[in-house]
Amino acid sequence: MKNRTNALTVGMLLWVWLAGGAAMAAESTIPVAVADFDYYDTSGEPTDQQAEHARRMAGFVTILRERLAADGAFTVRELRCGKPDCTAGDLAPDELIKAAREAGARMLVYGGIHKISTLVQWGKVQAVDLDNEALLLDRSFSFRGDNDRAFQRAADFVMQILTTAAPAPAS
Repeated sequence: MKNRTNALTVGMLLWVWLAGGAAMAAESTIPVAVADFDYYDTSGEPTDQQAEHARRMAGFVTILRERLAADGAFTVRELRCGKPDCTAGDLAPDELIKAAREAGARMLVYGGIHKISTLVQWGKVQAVDLDNEALLLDRSFSFRGDNDRAFQRAADFVMQILTTAAPAPAS
């Protein structure tokens, strides 16, 4: 009976220690919400590519969210804004910030891409530290191409930028 009690006590202590460690690990990551990015096409191309661009933009944002989650420094929070697209272009700034805070995010990432010609696209990514109400990142970037690979490379580049702009984890 004494061994059973000791085993139970050790088991409970181990569970408390593991649970506390998981909580500490969660606190050491930065909760981030990534809004959908806006897309503008003023290239004047005769072919309607709206569906393709919508798919590529969804893939672009998915890559950002997945890579941030896999990075280990971030916990990705889901934005719920009550609209089909949860973008800075579709929401007033205070609505977007409110949605990010309600999701439990400390950092909000948003932006857009503008296709200006057949081959050239310009993007902008911004990140805000919601706790300190400070702009952490305001960066323009450009990329060539209008295919899945071009959007993937652009997302890779933006991911590199985001990891250097992140606020310090809460202590």
